[in-house]
Amino acid sequence: MWGDYFCSRAVGTSATGVLVVHHSSRCTFTIFHTIMNPILAEAINEQIRAEFHSAYIYLAMAAWANENNLPGTAHWLRMQWQEETLHATKFLDFLHSRNASVHLLAIDEPPRSYASLIDVFEHVLHHEQSITERINVLYDKAVEHRDRPLQILLQWFINEQVEEESQVQGILDQLKLVGSDGPSIFLLDRQFASRPAPATNPE
Repeated sequence: MWGDYFCSRAVGTSATGVLVVHHSSRCTFTIFHTIMNPILAEAINEQIRAEFHSAYIYLAMAAWANENNLPGTAHWLRMQWQEETLHATKFLDFLHSRNASVHLLAIDEPPRSYASLIDVFEHVLHHEQSITERINVLYDKAVEHRDRPLQILLQWFINEQVEEESQVQGILDQLKLVGSDGPSIFLLDRQFASRPAPATNPE
């Protein structure tokens, strides 16, 4: 929690949530640590589960794509699987940086089959929108509990979700344009194969 301090000025917050202040020769002061609120720690652990569940969903989608002769789509979804795993570990590392405990919670079995490629990406978009809502709720909790380091972390995720939804919406628009035309789907699938691997240390 943040304490009051006098005759000093803040110059920044460290990665571990320590408020760094300027010394004043005219008075005494205390440096306060931001202690992770248990409510927030529990919410982050739930978000870790949601991110790993996302990864599980995308890996199952990749398996479906492979089984339906869509190797480029399978590659794209595997990259998405990797990205969601990195998101989960980003939250996990944040908890450790705040001396909070990580609880890896059980995740549900993902769906195994889809009606079409459009159906796959409609599910992707819907899922990303649900993750966006979760991030927004978590951000509101961080504001409520005045946890500034968590707010900074979540702003990164908010920006990331805007990009995620925009990218998937663009893919859906392309798929709806080509419909069930086999050659066009083949060309789009080849494009999906060019998706690069996500950065291992996203900033």
